Amino acid sequence: MSTRFDSRNAETICAHLGDDPAQHNGAVITPIYQNSLFVMETMEELVSNYSPAPGTHGPVGGMMRRFDYTRTANPTTDVAEKKIAALEHGELARCFSSGMGAISAAIMSTLKAGDHVVTIHSVYSPTHQFLTDYLRRYGITVTFVTGGTVSDFEPALQQNTRLIDLESPSSFVMTQQDLAGIAQLAKAADIATICDNSWASPLYQQPLDFGIDLVVHSATKYLGGHSDIVAGVVVGHTDRMQKLIRGEGVLLGAVLDPFSGWLLTRGIRTLPVRLAEHCRSAGTIAQRLFEHNAVEKVYYPGMPDDPQAEITAKQLHGRSGLLSFQLKTSDLGAAYKLVNSLRYYGIGYSWGGFESLALARRVPGELFGANEADRVLIRLHIGLENVEDLWQDLDCAIAGV
Repeated sequence: MSTRFDSRNAETICAHLGDDPAQHNGAVITPIYQNSLFVMETMEELVSNYSPAPGTHGPVGGMMRRFDYTRTANPTTDVAEKKIAALEHGELARCFSSGMGAISAAIMSTLKAGDHVVTIHSVYSPTHQFLTDYLRRYGITVTFVTGGTVSDFEPALQQNTRLIDLESPSSFVMTQQDLAGIAQLAKAADIATICDNSWASPLYQQPLDFGIDLVVHSATKYLGGHSDIVAGVVVGHTDRMQKLIRGEGVLLGAVLDPFSGWLLTRGIRTLPVRLAEHCRSAGTIAQRLFEHNAVEKVYYPGMPDDPQAEITAKQLHGRSGLLSFQLKTSDLGAAYKLVNSLRYYGIGYSWGGFESLALARRVPGELFGANEADRVLIRLHIGLENVEDLWQDLDCAIAGV
């Protein structure tokens, strides 16, 4: 099937790209290759495996003829990587055993000791910690910006800036960055760019199309979709990805195990229908919150008061199930009470699965701009439950505070 595959439509990519039943006794699903080692017929075959003949296309982007060791590549995970690369309009993808495995590998592939990074205040918290705490031991420094406009980034650049790290939309305040504008700024100064695309998924945004160098995902979220795996992925074009795969991908050892790779592919097969339902239900909830007299503001791209409407229209093809809102009261206790009283929403940090979730948090004003006050936000992930059940639960909880 994969040998005659030529569709660029997301639904067909999710269903078929990378699958080849003829290689697996006609099995419509690629089996789980739950093994560490792949043996060769001869020593000559073994020693020449990493010197592919011109025109050959083996595992890991043609860098090897055959699978030999699962830390390098595995046939089960290879299917997920091919699907995700195609969905992101990239050439190669590399799966990792967590989102942070992917994020840290992507970041480290662009930096050396003494370099400087520019990122946004609202970047994913573990990424923030990795940049500010872990990389400090190598003399790497970081400047944080609000990131709503390209002009936020320009004054932050230094002579040793080698990376602009983005997350658009970010996963709590939903701030977006102008990907094309920032990519243009970065390329002019020979600076690499990375964008965390977990919120939108590869269906609703393709940062590579705007000139971004590497895209990362917490595949634990929408790509997996069932809250049963922890995984990450990096996507890009051949030159950068081959360097990353040979380096951080192989040497740091954060390999995605075959069973999780199989589960990831299973999740990807239903991604279009799942994400469409997340989008429909979250849009309904967001609009009703927007109209609610107890709600101060809804943070969700595409709302009637979207401050970044132009960027939303340019970059996003749809919206996911993650949104935040602000009550008219700024009492954190009231927000906690609301979340604690919900019946159909679990309380937890992650998101992107079938289940609805809620989380309350005081957010620093710097995430919204200079001289902004702190805000108390309630973040919701709208899952695949009945939307009226979700709304009635939420409406009653709001009334209770």
